[in-house]
Amino acid sequence: MNILDENVLEGQRRLLANWRIPFLLRVRQQTFFTIDHHFYKPLLCHERYCLAYLDVSQSEAASFIRRLLRHPEFDTKSKRMGAVIRVSHSGLSVFRVHSEQEIRFQWRD
Repeated sequence: MNILDENVLEGQRRLLANWRIPFLLRVRQQTFFTIDHHFYKPLLCHERYCLAYLDVSQSEAASFIRRLLRHPEFDTKSKRMGAVIRVSHSGLSVFRVHSEQEIRFQWRD
């Protein structure tokens, strides 16, 4: 399941819908997308969900959500579970469950 923060602009939500990226109401293994930097903390890692902090402008949220969901390290729910991810122009920074060390990934476009 993918969940959007209420601060993601409506136009960005429509782009995601047009790209057929679903945001379902009741499914296990949730991915929560937010533009709130307070969510990028290793203490928030949990095996049953993923938090993705979008460190980009609001008008870029949809394209960066799509990039994350297509990245080979995070392109399935099971690969995203247990991660807190910072999504930015320079790449991805990730905390994982049971590890306080940040891991970095480059974009592979």
